[in-house]
Amino acid sequence: MLPGLILLLTYFVLAIPAALIGIPWTLISGDISLLYRWAMGIVRVGLRLAGIKIEVTRRAPLEPGKRYIFLSNHVSNLDPPVLLPLLPGRTAVFIKRSLMRIPVLGYGMRLGDFIPVDRDGRVESAKESVTAAARVLASGVHVTSFVEGTRSRDGRLLSFKKGPFYLAKETGAPVVPVSIWGTESMLKKGKLRLYPGTAHVTFHEPLNPADFATREDLLAAVRRAIESGLPEWMWTT
Repeated sequence: MLPGLILLLTYFVLAIPAALIGIPWTLISGDISLLYRWAMGIVRVGLRLAGIKIEVTRRAPLEPGKRYIFLSNHVSNLDPPVLLPLLPGRTAVFIKRSLMRIPVLGYGMRLGDFIPVDRDGRVESAKESVTAAARVLASGVHVTSFVEGTRSRDGRLLSFKKGPFYLAKETGAPVVPVSIWGTESMLKKGKLRLYPGTAHVTFHEPLNPADFATREDLLAAVRRAIESGLPEWMWTT
């Protein structure tokens, strides 16, 4: 339990003063970049102190100044803190609407333009999320989605949600598939015990939505790319 306690204590000790200073500054200045950088720094420190190492592979360079849609598989609650600090600049994330109700953290995510997603299955809800994400991209911020919509219980890839692919075809923003593995054994779904280890993250070559005739073709290409960065046992549902 020690690594988990270290992680939580680090976040608790560092996040409170950062929020007390960063949130008022963001409200006064209208600029969240300082608070975001502090948050990513706190995340890095917490992971390092908890004994979590990260190995990163980048299969193609990303163009500075361009905004991307990052689409990743999802095997652990460690995935967001592992992935987000590795991205080139600020990103907004598709998240469950219920997470927006968490005190302080939820407010910070709203300030950061995180995109709430309702899991009610309604087409209207999905369209609202895609519209919000398109506005975020237009404002100059990346968008990130854990494209399965939930964590895989055993690490194997689940089916992908269609919303991010509607977004990609609608906006034309390049899509970067991301593969994450190793975190599934460090913090398993439904468990609280954290184990030190190494997270493996692969950023694949960006895909241009215009190169694919349909959303389904783009989805299939993203899935193939993500699979190529995972151990074979994780490929099947």
